[in-house]
This record gives sequence, C-alpha cells and structure tokens, in this order.
Amino acid sequence: MLASQNHHLFSAIVEAPFGAIGIRTEAGVLREMVYLPRSFNEKAPEDSLSEKAARQVERYLNEPDFRFDLPLAEVGTLFQRRVWGVISGIPRGDVLTYGQVAKLIRSAPRAVGQACGANWFPLIIPCHRVTASGGLGGFSNHDEETGFHLGVKRWLLAHEGVEGYR
Repeated sequence: MLASQNHHLFSAIVEAPFGAIGIRTEAGVLREMVYLPRSFNEKAPEDSLSEKAARQVERYLNEPDFRFDLPLAEVGTLFQRRVWGVISGIPRGDVLTYGQVAKLIRSAPRAVGQACGANWFPLIIPCHRVTASGGLGGFSNHDEETGFHLGVKRWLLAHEGVEGYR
C-alpha cells in the first residue's frame, strides 16, 4: 500500500530526521508507535493523547535524555514484557547485547531479539539500545545489513551519543 493509503491508520504522524513516526491511540492509551519512511507526511494529532505523544516524540528528537510519560496499552507476552523491562532500564548512551539481556533474564539471545522485534513502543522501550555482540544486529524484525530500519537504529544510537555503529 502507498503511504497516502495508510495515512488514516495513525492518530498522528511526527516528522523525524530519518523519516517519520506514526502514533496510534485507542481508548485512552498509546496503542503503537511505528517508524515510517519519508513517504509519510506529517499528520496533525486527532485527539489529546496523540497530541501529548507527538509533543513527547518531538522533545525526544531534540533532547535524547527526555523521558516519556504516556499510558501504554497492555500488549505482549509475559516473556516479552520481561525483556522490555530490562531494555527500559538501559540508560541513554549505553547498549547491551542480546546475549547480555538474555543472561539477565535467563533466556537465549535469539528469543531476546524476537521480543525486541515485537516491541509496540519503540523510543519508549528503547530496543535500539540492544545490539549484536559483533555489531549493530537487527532492528524491528529487520536483519538487513542496510536499509531503512537499520538506518533508524544507527540514527537513534548516534542521537543518544553511542559511538561505533555508523
């Protein structure tokens, strides 16, 4: 589908240096955030929560230390939520490997990577701060060496002051 055909799926779309961020709200909670390519145009927020989320995304894009404060939908399995809890504790400027996160929760690196890819709230749950032991790793269930999603991950890490992943 073309970007213009999908525009209606989002409660707001915020322009970002790497493209855009789609925001979906529903029943008073943030339902999802999605990294979008440049073909998506900015969209004004449809409700007060999407307006608050859009403002917070903009703040993060200007201030990498900004902390989000949004009501999140209850999503994910118990295991995914455990992984996301560890990831949420990684400070800006730091990274952990999939193996390090796996060791903390007594799991396997591949399972941690799958939980990262299932993250409904990137930026808020900063899966970009989890890398492979030998490099960048995948991102948002995309393992390509180059491309949009890994470009987003590289931008986010650089924005947060992490060196060595260009």
